[in-house]
Amino acid sequence: MSTVTVSSAAREQRVTARSVGRAKRRDQRLVMLTAYDFCFARIFDTAGIDLLLVGDSLGNVVQGEDTTLPVTLEEVIYHTRMVVRGAKRALVVADMPFGSYHVSPEDATRNAIRLVKEGGAQAVKLEGGAFMVEVIEHIVRAQIPVMGHVGLTPQSIHQMGGYRVQGRGEAGRLQVMDDARAVQEAGAFACVLEGIPADLAAEVSAELAIPTIGIGAGAGCDGQVLVLHDLLGLNDWTPSFAKQYAGLGALTAKAARAFADEVRNEKFPDEAHSYR
Repeated sequence: MSTVTVSSAAREQRVTARSVGRAKRRDQRLVMLTAYDFCFARIFDTAGIDLLLVGDSLGNVVQGEDTTLPVTLEEVIYHTRMVVRGAKRALVVADMPFGSYHVSPEDATRNAIRLVKEGGAQAVKLEGGAFMVEVIEHIVRAQIPVMGHVGLTPQSIHQMGGYRVQGRGEAGRLQVMDDARAVQEAGAFACVLEGIPADLAAEVSAELAIPTIGIGAGAGCDGQVLVLHDLLGLNDWTPSFAKQYAGLGALTAKAARAFADEVRNEKFPDEAHSYR
């Protein structure tokens, strides 16, 4: 029987929004990965990953969409339920998909409650800075931890004119800093910084009391997040800011070809893989 080695981190108490804040004060780097099902949630949780994000990136990497915009609240709830079952230690954060928090603060709060009540999420994440202050405040008043997300916000792809690095130039830098401050003041417990220059991310991280989690934002953040498909090499390509730690896409294709070859040549199933 195979054994699974559990890291010391994985044996600690469950990560919470409060303990995420303590990690920054103790200068402990936070690690976040996306997860969309029970299997990967269990693997990452056992590996000691601190936060699991049920990202609306599922639209790209699971559903094959060009953007995250078609993802529905019901789909995020569905995937969150699976991830929660596999996570015993990690804090599970559910993305609020496009349209689920844009109509009104009251509507946003109802949808955040659904993510917690029906999906089992322990926190929600939403995109946007100063213009989302009222929404964040309403959700926080409902006793739901909120993670902010500023800089490059994929749900704003049409407004931004594509996936463009944000925060360049003096006006751009001030906008990102103002947005990050506003998210913090509204009550967010952490903030994702995406697609901004590394020096700006370091400046924002030093300014904020809440932890920052970077993706395409350099090493100066308080933590880092990657999409699991980029981490494991399951995509056809890897963004320049992401690092591929395994080539599971090629390995999986190799296994599938070997299986097909054995079936077609009547080598599988053999006697060892048949019931008597």
